[in-house]
Amino acid sequence: MESKQLKLIFQTLDDVRHQNGQEYWYARELFPCLGYSKWENFLPVIQKAKEACKNSGSSTDDHFLDIQKMVPLGSGGNREIPDIKLTRYASYLIAVNGDPRKQEIAFAQAYFVTQTRKFELMEKRMEELERLDAREKLKITEKEFGALAFARGVDGKGIALIRSRGDEELFGKKKTEEMKKILGVSKDKPLADVLPTVTLKAKDLATAMTTENARKKNLYGLVPIGREHVSNNQSIREALVKSDIYPESLPAGENIKAIEIRHRKELKALQIKQKKELEQARKNIKTK
Repeated sequence: MESKQLKLIFQTLDDVRHQNGQEYWYARELFPCLGYSKWENFLPVIQKAKEACKNSGSSTDDHFLDIQKMVPLGSGGNREIPDIKLTRYASYLIAVNGDPRKQEIAFAQAYFVTQTRKFELMEKRMEELERLDAREKLKITEKEFGALAFARGVDGKGIALIRSRGDEELFGKKKTEEMKKILGVSKDKPLADVLPTVTLKAKDLATAMTTENARKKNLYGLVPIGREHVSNNQSIREALVKSDIYPESLPAGENIKAIEIRHRKELKALQIKQKKELEQARKNIKTK
C-alpha cells in the first residue's frame, strides 16, 4: 500500500476517534475504515474480538459498551440503531481478528497498538507486521515441503541438503552458512529470522513451487526433488535480478524473535494503559 493511502487511513481513523476523559471509537464509524462495506459482515469480527478479550483476562464490559444511537432518516425522522463504544484495546482486537487480506486491517493493527501517533512509526510497524507475516508463511510452506519430501523418500538430512542447495542458488552461489556469516547469524539460529521481507517471500514462493511441482510431476527421491528446488530458486533469482534485487547483498533485518518480543511488550503496555484509564474514569464518575 502506498504512503498516500496509508496517510488517508491514518487520518480517517483519527477523524472517527472520540475523546471524553479517554479515547474511544464507535463500531459503526469504524467498520468502513477497516475495509468492510456491510455492518452484518463486521459483526462476526466484533464477536471474535470479544472472545479474544475474555481469553486475555479482560472484561468485555470494560472495552465493548453496547449503546443505542439515533440516526437521521431520509424522510426527516430519526431511527434508533444499536452501536458499540470501543476502547483502543477493543479496537485493536477487532483489527487483529479482521480479514488479513484487507490492507486497512494491517494498518489498523499498527494504529491501535502504537502509543505514539507519529505517522513514521506507523509505517515502520506496518513493515514489521508484513515481515512477521512473511516469516510465518515461510515456516508453514517449509513444513509442507518437508512433509511431502519425507513422504517421497527423502530423510531429514536430505531435506536439509535440498534447502541448502536452494539457498545457494537464491543467494548467488553463496551457501547458507556463508550467508549466516555475512549477516551475523550464529550457526544454531535460522537464517530466515534476519532476512528482509522480499527475500522471505522469494524463499516462500520457490519452496511452494517445488512442493506443487513435486506433486504434479510425481517426483520421488533426493535427486529429482533437489533438482526441482534448485531450478525454482534459479527462476526466482532471475526475476529478482531483473528488478535489480540481489538477495545476497540485502542487509539483515532486526531479528524476528526480537520484533515479536517487542510487539508483545507494546500490547501489554497498551493493556496496562487502558486499565489505568478505565480506573480513572470510574473514579471520576464516583466523584461527580
